[in-house]
Amino acid sequence: MSGPAVVALGGGHGLAASLEALKLVCDDITAVVTVADNGGSSGRLRDEFNVLPPGDLRMALAALCDDTEWGHTWRDVLQHRFHGDGPLGGHALGNLLITALWDLDRDPVAGLDLVGRLLNARGRVLPMAAVPLEITAQIEGLDPSDASAVQTVRGQVAVASTTGRVRSIALEPHDPPSAPATIEAVREADWVILGPGSWFTSVMPHLLVPGLRDALHDTSARRLLTLNLEHSGETAGFSCARQVEALADHAPRLRLDVVLADPVAVDDVDELRAAAGRLGAEVVIAPVAQRGAPGHHDSLRLAAAYRDVFG
Repeated sequence: MSGPAVVALGGGHGLAASLEALKLVCDDITAVVTVADNGGSSGRLRDEFNVLPPGDLRMALAALCDDTEWGHTWRDVLQHRFHGDGPLGGHALGNLLITALWDLDRDPVAGLDLVGRLLNARGRVLPMAAVPLEITAQIEGLDPSDASAVQTVRGQVAVASTTGRVRSIALEPHDPPSAPATIEAVREADWVILGPGSWFTSVMPHLLVPGLRDALHDTSARRLLTLNLEHSGETAGFSCARQVEALADHAPRLRLDVVLADPVAVDDVDELRAAAGRLGAEVVIAPVAQRGAPGHHDSLRLAAAYRDVFG
């Protein structure tokens, strides 16, 4: 198997689902992962050691592990989470390992590459930015006395769990540097994939990092957007078309080639095609959800959809 060189952008479970599917289609895979998490084990390590939050990076590495006993064993070790109320309680072992490597060598890419070697990873994992980021969001609907009032909410956890409607997001710092390897991977890719994942905290932040945004605009790669399977959480009440429009609102120069959607998730095909067309993209509708678990992507079905799109 060879296939195209693919860069997948995102974070958390959405990016992991995309990576597990891509492993079945191609060999040259690079995951570019958001670094704005401020909760749980990642948030604690970020605050204590002033490092990138390692959790989403760890999940991407685990998703790319070699499908052998060795790869699966070290994947499970990496994902192991300590229980209890002591200092280790809640920490994933992989987060501690990555942080230890960064304590030895401040180059975050070198540490991630070492963990990839341990897993015999079928690809490479790179950070979206070279410094930890803070997400801020303008959100309406939080004031019960004024539904149209807009408030600023700070931090990935607060934005992801808000009960209001996210109108826009921004990053602090607003012009963070990107790792050179990240920019190079995007510029040299055959395909770049955005999504699926939490729209405002995992997918869209990539479009706000100046160097990465410029690389996404300038690359000769084709660009594919994978839409989410459910309209819930951060995009509750959003149609598929509105998801696409939200990206365009934050990155006016963004161009896409393909928008991939599951038929069950599409509420208005014509509206989605119009929104995608404004970004230069065609809409591909294919079943990619797990049977019996409609909110979760099926790696085999998603791989088949990617394979058909890649040609």
